[in-house]
Amino acid sequence: MKKKILTISAGIIFLIVFSSNSFSQQNVLSKDGVKINFSTEGKGKPALVFVHGWNCDKSFWNDQAKAFSPKYEVVTIDLAGYGESGSNRKNYTMQAFGADIAAVVNKLKLKRVILIGHSMGGAVIIEAALLLKGKVIGLVGADTFQDLRQTMSKKQADQFLKPFKENFVQATSGFVKAMFPPTADSMVVKRAVEKMSSAPPEIALSSITNLFIYNAVASLKNMHAPIVSINCDRYPIQTEENRKLVKSFEVKMMKGVGHFVMLEDPTKFNQLLQESIDELVK
Repeated sequence: MKKKILTISAGIIFLIVFSSNSFSQQNVLSKDGVKINFSTEGKGKPALVFVHGWNCDKSFWNDQAKAFSPKYEVVTIDLAGYGESGSNRKNYTMQAFGADIAAVVNKLKLKRVILIGHSMGGAVIIEAALLLKGKVIGLVGADTFQDLRQTMSKKQADQFLKPFKENFVQATSGFVKAMFPPTADSMVVKRAVEKMSSAPPEIALSSITNLFIYNAVASLKNMHAPIVSINCDRYPIQTEENRKLVKSFEVKMMKGVGHFVMLEDPTKFNQLLQESIDELVK
């Protein structure tokens, strides 16, 4: 009996130690003093740093963390104002979000990283790459980078966002649902709608306004890392125009899915992401 208890105790200790070594949740202060929550899992180079989109959080990358952590160090981040990160920021710009990513990478002392960003996260990883020169070997977009020149005036952004200011939950719910095809898994749609429509309106409106008026062209003049984008086939992509701004720009297409490519078909997305990692490493 005593031997059995010792065996069970040893097993519990092993699980605790193994878990603490493979998964870690931490915080770091961004450049402006906002607490940024992030998780790390696995080991291996290059490190994969995943950045969520508008009104999402790091849990949107759970399928990827599980799939890639056996081979790579996987870092998932809650941008300021989202998930478990702090919300004491006045203006949620793409540049400030980029500083969130840089703070995490620098805290972990990562020397060779691939930045992976969904939707708004695409703009964020461009800004992060500017702050992490010499450390970023490539960027991977997830249904983003359709047209790197695209921007709006403040007036156009305000006009588009008027319904969101009048009834945030209703407008956001409709906006998110429209980004899924009719064939999408209803539970995936429900999760995204509930999560994104429950974000703090003031943070959400600041973020999306800054995204709409964001000018990637200026930043890309000083960002020389290659870009691969894994996109759905619902929206046109200005591949040749993008290549005028980014010397190495490639697109991998996914059919039958909408904007949330990594949630709707994680198996296919992960396959294309692995191909992209292999290409960037070579």
